[in-house]
Amino acid sequence: MANAAWVIRSGRYGERDEWALENSCSGGGWQEVPDLTPVRSREDLQSIVDDVYAQESAGNRTNAVAQLWALRGRIEVGDLLAMPMKTTREIALGRVTSPYTYLAENEPAGRHVVGVEWLRQVPRSAIKQDLLYTLGSALTIFSPSRNNAVARLEQVLATGTDVGSTALTHAPSAATAPSQAPGTDVVDEPESQPDIEVIALDQISSRIGEEFSGHSFATLVAALLRAEGFDAEEAPPGPDGGIDITAGRGLLGLESPKLIVQVKTPQIGSDVVSQLNGLVHTHGADYGLLVTWAGLTKPARDTVKHQRFRVKVWESEDVVEAVLRNYEKLPEKITERLPLRRVWMLKE
Repeated sequence: MANAAWVIRSGRYGERDEWALENSCSGGGWQEVPDLTPVRSREDLQSIVDDVYAQESAGNRTNAVAQLWALRGRIEVGDLLAMPMKTTREIALGRVTSPYTYLAENEPAGRHVVGVEWLRQVPRSAIKQDLLYTLGSALTIFSPSRNNAVARLEQVLATGTDVGSTALTHAPSAATAPSQAPGTDVVDEPESQPDIEVIALDQISSRIGEEFSGHSFATLVAALLRAEGFDAEEAPPGPDGGIDITAGRGLLGLESPKLIVQVKTPQIGSDVVSQLNGLVHTHGADYGLLVTWAGLTKPARDTVKHQRFRVKVWESEDVVEAVLRNYEKLPEKITERLPLRRVWMLKE
């Protein structure tokens, strides 16, 4: 069991997602900050941050010190590390293999890192809502200690599934929680700085996963295609020959682009991608649309890259975006099961 669990985000827009996976590391950002290898105390780090970010508020500098000190002095080899990925809406999990390192030869955005052996990637739908809330902080670096987070993330790393807090018989102990020090609460209480947008999207995603499982997920996708201007025909429940929905433009749905749609709730392998590509050719369609709630395996993702002009993929985040884009056009039987309200707020 790891001593602690940590979350390190890979950029506001996930710009370092693939870079972190390919280079077996996590971190980056803080481009203005120099090499922290010589730093031996929070006080030393505070002096650096006060100098580099002199124009920032005292609160912002405190946040920066807490997060940078976690990266420089608290994250240890063997700790579990989670990286929420903006590009795929997955969560990558791994073990820290080396402590803080400053890679001077890298671009400025990729110099402050820890080494990581990435072991598993899971869709956000595999994580229960309370743990997603804990992971949904606006901080770049933090320790998700509430809601039995360490033990549950260990379970997700081992099995790919979050069993929930009540299913685990042991609660976090001093051995599985990060040590406390004055001023560290900003990274040890991530719920104090929630990312409202991320939390809202996670809640909507969770409700969709609960309400539209099985064949009703295809019903939702068909409704979204109709809202997008397609004439969509949904196959009835039962064997469908690999075709869940056919869709096309025009009065009879016979005009291009003509789509063959497969809708899957489990994770999809490369064989499904190949099957859909064959169906597109056999049925004279223009494109295949693969809708997956639990994401694609890496081989499937590689296969899609080679079929990018023939097969399009909607993952869970694409479905959520389509729902938000077309909510007013969706039938009442769907909006009753997914009640949403638009809220405006000041941008930070």
